[in-house]
Amino acid sequence: MSGLLITGTSSDAGKSLVVTGLCRVLARRGLSVAPFKSQNMSNHSMVCEDGAEIGRAQYLQAQAAGVPATSAMNPVLLKPGSDRRAHVVVRGRPAGELLAGEYATGRAHLAQAAFAAHEELAAEHDLVVCEGAGSPAEINLRSGDYVNLGLAQRFSMPTVLVGDIDRGGVLASLYGTWALVSDEDRPLLAAYLINKFRGDAAVLEPGLAEISRRTGMPSLGVLPWLRDVWLDSEDALSVGAWGEGEDGVVADRRLSVAVVRLPRTSNATDVDALAAEPGVDVRVTRDVDTAREADLLVLPGSRATISDLAWLRRSGLADVVHERAARGAPVLGICGGYQILLDEIVDDGVEGSERASAATTPGLGLLPGRVVFRQDKVLARPHGTWRGHAVEGYEIHHGVVDPDGGEDFPGGHAVGPVRGSIWHGTLECDGFRRALLDDVAAATGSRWSARAGAPPFAARREGMIDILADALETHVDVDALLALTQETR
Repeated sequence: MSGLLITGTSSDAGKSLVVTGLCRVLARRGLSVAPFKSQNMSNHSMVCEDGAEIGRAQYLQAQAAGVPATSAMNPVLLKPGSDRRAHVVVRGRPAGELLAGEYATGRAHLAQAAFAAHEELAAEHDLVVCEGAGSPAEINLRSGDYVNLGLAQRFSMPTVLVGDIDRGGVLASLYGTWALVSDEDRPLLAAYLINKFRGDAAVLEPGLAEISRRTGMPSLGVLPWLRDVWLDSEDALSVGAWGEGEDGVVADRRLSVAVVRLPRTSNATDVDALAAEPGVDVRVTRDVDTAREADLLVLPGSRATISDLAWLRRSGLADVVHERAARGAPVLGICGGYQILLDEIVDDGVEGSERASAATTPGLGLLPGRVVFRQDKVLARPHGTWRGHAVEGYEIHHGVVDPDGGEDFPGGHAVGPVRGSIWHGTLECDGFRRALLDDVAAATGSRWSARAGAPPFAARREGMIDILADALETHVDVDALLALTQETR
C-alpha cells in the first residue's frame, strides 16, 4: 500500500469527514494509517504538541488514526487575510504571503514541500489517506495543482470522488467532474461515493448504475445523513452546522449563545463545545437583535482583526457589544475577538491591516490594555486554572496583549461581564466551560444548570468519530476501497 486520495465534487462535499472516518476504520483493522492534506486554505487551525500549526481537520484525522499530529500531515496551510492575499504556513511555521495573482503560478516551492512531506509519511505508515481540496474539476488550477490530481499523478494514487447529494445535482456533479478532467488524469478517478443521503438509497440505484456505465467508476456506497456528526470543520460553509437533535432540556432552563460571524473568522470551532452542552443553543449570526438578546455574545477569533473591527462598527454590532457591557450582559472575546475588546490595536501590516507603517486603531475599549502585532508568531499549548478548574488551550497569534487592569481570566482578563482570552480551545475543558456558563446563567436570570452525567466534550468528539467509522463500515465497501490501493502499485 502507499496512498489513497479522497476528493470531492465541491467544497464541503464531505471529504474531511470521510477521511476522518476512514482513518478510524483502518486503524481498527490494525493498519498504521496517517492523514494528509497537501494544502489547506482555511483559518481554522490547531497547534500540535511540537508547536507546529496545521489545519484543524488534519489534527482531528490524526486523532481518528490514533497517531500524533505532525506538520507533515498538512505541510502547506494558506490562511486568507483578505480577498487578495493569504498568509502562508509551511511545515507548521509562517512562510510569508501568497497574493491572488500568484495562486496558480507561484506555488512550485510549496508543491515540493508537500511532496516531501507525503514521502515522509509514506515511509512511516502502511497507508496515507489523503484529502483533496475544493474539486479536481477546477481545471483552471490544474497546471500548478499538488493537492488533487497533481498529487495523485505524482504518487500514482487511486482517487475516490465524494459527492454531496444534499445540495442537489450530485449525478451531474460526478459526471461533470469526470468529463472535465484531462484524458491523462481521468484514469486516476477510480471510484465514487455519495454523501449526506436522506431516504431510501434504492431510489438512487438507476442513476448510480448509469454514472458507472458512462464513466467506468464503480460506486462504493451511499453514506446517510449523520445529523449528530459535526466535527471540527475547516470549511467556512460548515461553521455552525451542528446537529439538531433534542436534548430534553425545557425552554426555561436553556441558555442562548450568539457567535458573531466575522468576515474573517478564525477557529470558529472554539464554540463547538458550547453547542454540545445540553440546554445551550448556539447560533452563528450577523443579526443585531440576535446578538443583543442572547444570554452570551461571543466574538470569535479573526485573521484580520482591524478589518473585522471596522466591519463590526459599520454593521451596528459594535454598538450592541457596548450596550451589553453597560447592562451587565455577558460578552466573551476569543483571540482576535479579545483584541477587539481592548483600548488600542497597533499593527503595521502584520495581520489584516494594509498599512505600510505602524498605526494605532482604537478598539472597543471594554477591556483595559492594548495589543501590538509583531512579526514573530506565537504558537503554544498553555494551561492554567480558573476557580479551581483546569484550563488548557492553544495559542496562534501575532498580537501580544498588554493588559492594564481588570481581573485575571485564563489567557486574558475580564472587567465585569466582559471577558477575553488569547487562548483557543479553552471551552473544551468541561469544568471551566460549565463554570463559565453558570456565571452566564446567574447574570441573565436563567435556570440553566449543567446536566449531571453529561458526557465530557472529548468523549462526544470520540463518539462522533466512531459514528462516522461505523457508517463507513455499514454503507461503504471498505474492502473494495482498500483493493484500489493495490491495483495501482
